[in-house]
Amino acid sequence: MNSIAQVDNLSFRYTRESAILKDISFDVEAGTFLAIAGPNGAGKSTLLNLMCGVLTPRSGTVRIEAEPIGSYSTEVLAAKVAVVRQEYVPAFGFTVIEMVLMARTRYFGASGFESRADREAANEALEMTDTAQFASRPLSSLSGGERQRVFIARALAQDTSILLLDEPTSFLDLKHQVGIYDLLKTAQREKGKTIVAVTHDINLASQYCDEILLLGGDGSYHTGKPQSVLSCDLIEKVFDVEVYVGKVGRENFFIPLGKFAKDSGQTGKGQP
Repeated sequence: MNSIAQVDNLSFRYTRESAILKDISFDVEAGTFLAIAGPNGAGKSTLLNLMCGVLTPRSGTVRIEAEPIGSYSTEVLAAKVAVVRQEYVPAFGFTVIEMVLMARTRYFGASGFESRADREAANEALEMTDTAQFASRPLSSLSGGERQRVFIARALAQDTSILLLDEPTSFLDLKHQVGIYDLLKTAQREKGKTIVAVTHDINLASQYCDEILLLGGDGSYHTGKPQSVLSCDLIEKVFDVEVYVGKVGRENFFIPLGKFAKDSGQTGKGQP
């Protein structure tokens, strides 16, 4: 096994109330795409913040490249892990190229300015994310989907082996959702990136990810291949909702059915 990140017996709580995460353990293999899914409040974003060193666990450890995350300086950790937060619009009027070049700060020399190599890395990231045409535009002038691609370009320009993303498709329409996942899959396949993405969309996770970590609101968790983790019974238990399950190619898909849904009562009956 070639684990690039390890989470061992990790627990965390914000207050003295019950823990959000309890004794979670899993490995992330180098070059894989892991989805972290689960209901609101299960600790998905918290786990991501623990994996990038923003939060300190109550117990347990996070290791990046076999070393405890706390042993790294901020600068060294930034060379290993890039983070894409939920979509936002910065308060200042940075252009797209300025935003992406910020990811290259640790490479700047004594002059404090970007080099030709930094510009080339930024432009390559813009080309890869199909945002080069926006380079001179203010970031705030772009649509949500366009901005999200810019933030991913920024993470790619940072040139790390691990990308952590917190709900990268929030607020995006169907076209832009699959566009983001296509982009992440390209980064995984062509650049060898290890992708860890928090998501609410278990169907996209099933189609694009190699592994899934499903967190329950009660502190339980399940990890493995999407085909082995995502079942009708488990989805209904974890999300506390009726679901209809069908199949697209090799993967299952799940449709939640509320009390007044036209097909309520058809749970679990859609498998071929």
